[in-house]
Amino acid sequence: MILDRQRTVRIALRPLELFLSRVRGALGLRKMDATICFVSDAEIARMNEGFRGKRGPTDVLSFPAVQRRRPVRLRESARGKKRAVRGGKGRKRHRTLQDLGDIAIAPATARRNARREGRTLRNELRILILHGVLHLLGYDHETDRGQMNRLEQRLRRRLGLA
Repeated sequence: MILDRQRTVRIALRPLELFLSRVRGALGLRKMDATICFVSDAEIARMNEGFRGKRGPTDVLSFPAVQRRRPVRLRESARGKKRAVRGGKGRKRHRTLQDLGDIAIAPATARRNARREGRTLRNELRILILHGVLHLLGYDHETDRGQMNRLEQRLRRRLGLA
């Protein structure tokens, strides 16, 4: 689900919902969902200070439903795509969606970053969605010696964001 709680930047939500579905598919997470909320710079700055102790706005924050000691392990499928490894020993899984958590994105900050990086806002928002989902899965580019960055770069290429 994607919500728009800001008024600074106009956003087409449906294409981003479709992109989130593509991300879930690329990661083998079809039965998992995340809530993405677009918020103002002021709101994300409050969250950034409250949850991370850092002042000022940032482009994306992730709030996992489950705190993980390690990232969700992904394995290669026959076609080379990463898939989430799930337990179950042959038993059928529930068909309901599991909540990965919430992602807050500040489109005004994303727009500034997109201009600086020479990208479109459309692609920047997609990159932030992908980045946020990886954080929900337990990846942390600040501590993992490049693991998240390598995975994100592969997924960007696969999803047409390179």
